[in-house]
Amino acid sequence: MKVGIIGVGAVGAATAMAVALRARAREMVLIDRDAARAKAVATDMHYGEPLSALLDIRDGGYDDLADAGVVIVTAGVNEKAGGATDRKDPAGRLRLLDANVKVFEDIVPRIVKVAPAAPILVVTDPPEPLIDVAGHDRVLGTSTYLDSLRFRVHLAARFAVSPSCVEANVVGEHGTSSVFLWSSARIGGERVTDALARRKIAFDDFCRQLEQEVRYANITIIEGIGASQYGVGMVAARVAEVILRDERAVFPAGFHNPRYGVALSLPSVVGHEGVAEVIWPEMSAEETAGLERSAETLKRAVGKYLGKS
Repeated sequence: MKVGIIGVGAVGAATAMAVALRARAREMVLIDRDAARAKAVATDMHYGEPLSALLDIRDGGYDDLADAGVVIVTAGVNEKAGGATDRKDPAGRLRLLDANVKVFEDIVPRIVKVAPAAPILVVTDPPEPLIDVAGHDRVLGTSTYLDSLRFRVHLAARFAVSPSCVEANVVGEHGTSSVFLWSSARIGGERVTDALARRKIAFDDFCRQLEQEVRYANITIIEGIGASQYGVGMVAARVAEVILRDERAVFPAGFHNPRYGVALSLPSVVGHEGVAEVIWPEMSAEETAGLERSAETLKRAVGKYLGKS
């Protein structure tokens, strides 16, 4: 029941706090190239241990990841520092790939050396190409899980219902080519498209505005606080919990998909080994084509790192 977190910046610290509050781990090791920062965050959290479940929080090195149940990677250049905050830029988070490939080429072999059986959860952007760069069969990414939650939250607000009553997925890239599955989105079992028609709400305008809000929610957050961190930290903690408890829960996760020849995000069964199975959701012809375009975007981005044109 050990969780390792590599990178203790804004996202890593938020992830650590969320893990402490919900993941039911017994041990959490924080690692950062700035050892003093990792120690300070671990010490700060350590003083709250009497108020939490049994959890040993400490800083450490890669050797301390031995026997980890999951290793979460948040290290790397973030969107603000990497210049990925322009809503008009079609590359979006892919702008960060060159810099973060170098980070992963250093980190991943060190993780695999000491914890070869541990699933590696990629939170660093852009997650799908970095999954392929990692080249390890137990690598998965938070990917469009957060996008899907944002989709649900925005739908719930418009229909004045709890987000827990909304079923809606975003698939493909955690980025500008992501695909919103409107055809299978439901509220209390009713298709969202039918609910809109019943209310005489124009679908195209509704869809365009909501997708814009969800797709660029990260930039809106960054403009306010400098980093999109708390939501993705909560998502990473939930995925860690699922892996540690072998829940076999289903949610969108990034994983290498042989059908498309690249890592992308689809609803997946997740357990102690990482992704156990990919679920193929209902998709319209337009959504299927969108997913194929997203896969091609990701192939072009990661191809040069995998020796492919």
